[in-house]
Amino acid sequence: WDEYHLLTERLALKVHASGWQFDQILCLARGGMRPGDVLSRVFDKPLGIMSTSSYRAEAGTIQGRLDMAKYITMPKGELAGRVLLVDDLADSGVTLKAVVERLRGMPSITELRSAVIWTKKVSAYTPDYYCEMLETSPW
Repeated sequence: WDEYHLLTERLALKVHASGWQFDQILCLARGGMRPGDVLSRVFDKPLGIMSTSSYRAEAGTIQGRLDMAKYITMPKGELAGRVLLVDDLADSGVTLKAVVERLRGMPSITELRSAVIWTKKVSAYTPDYYCEMLETSPW
């Protein structure tokens, strides 16, 4: 957990160094909840939560059907303005890509960027911010 927390802090530094100002953070449950919570506290921004899940076949090597929650949990109001989308890992990229497409279709969101701790080289989606690019697939 110590390394995980250090990488989350490094991710916060990357976002800060970019100079981008955002209004809210949306994390993907479950993997994005821990980094989302830390970034929400570091940047003092409201944290929303969106649940996603996908069935994994072939011992977790094949992405199955993606389910996205119809509603987003927010402390108050709605998801709007400049939003930082947070998850722990861009694996196949299917989930992040689908969520980004859905969020970009929401007129209340004026700008969207994404941040993850790890991105796999084989991912179909590359986040705006990430700490480590994984050449191989350790998970």
